[in-house]
Amino acid sequence: MVTKGKLFLIPNVISESTEDAVIPIGVKTVLKDLSYFLAEDIRTARRYLSSLNIYPSIEILQFKVLNKDTSSQELSELMLPITEGHDVGILSESGCPGIADPGALAVEYAHRQNIRVVPLVGPSSILLALIASGLNGQQFAFHGYLPIDAKEAHQKIKELEHESRAKNQTQIFIETPYRNNSVYNYFLKSLQASTRLTVALDLTGKNETVLNKTINQWKKANVDWPKSPAVFLFLA
Repeated sequence: MVTKGKLFLIPNVISESTEDAVIPIGVKTVLKDLSYFLAEDIRTARRYLSSLNIYPSIEILQFKVLNKDTSSQELSELMLPITEGHDVGILSESGCPGIADPGALAVEYAHRQNIRVVPLVGPSSILLALIASGLNGQQFAFHGYLPIDAKEAHQKIKELEHESRAKNQTQIFIETPYRNNSVYNYFLKSLQASTRLTVALDLTGKNETVLNKTINQWKKANVDWPKSPAVFLFLA
């Protein structure tokens, strides 16, 4: 009987050219023995692995696409190398697989099929932003993206501010870089003056910025945010 392989959750950088600073040697050691990978975008996955300089040639590696549209039937096909005894790695586009990332689909499948899941240490913009915010790290919730519609976003922020105040809970959001200023302005217009808002940009990068102010203070700051990966957190 063939022993099943393992599913490794491989962290990626969250800012370009930071591999040496944020990817542990233990991750690189594991990667040396992996030949099969699942990734949302094969082109960027190949580029990332190439940047680590641990393979004689990237061409020897095998990649399959895993995204939000991957079906259950496709998952069983993607996991076939594991059933044949090979270890497989899931690569996130940024940070750790499974957090705001389709890698969670494969992990859930692996648990149902009694496949061992091995998470590896790496950077997470959500946790880095939280620990640098000064907000409550005992009670917090990650909500992903706010609604695109301004009215819906306003309503959602109001609901979560009420929850934050009732539970003393930090609320955490991510956003695509081109919407940083729009989302920031949603918070300014929707949150109460005393609520504390943290903005964390380009975490681990050369332009890393983490600032925490009350909404009243932010309104006086007249900020124009660059198009960099951002995490927003608030605590009422």
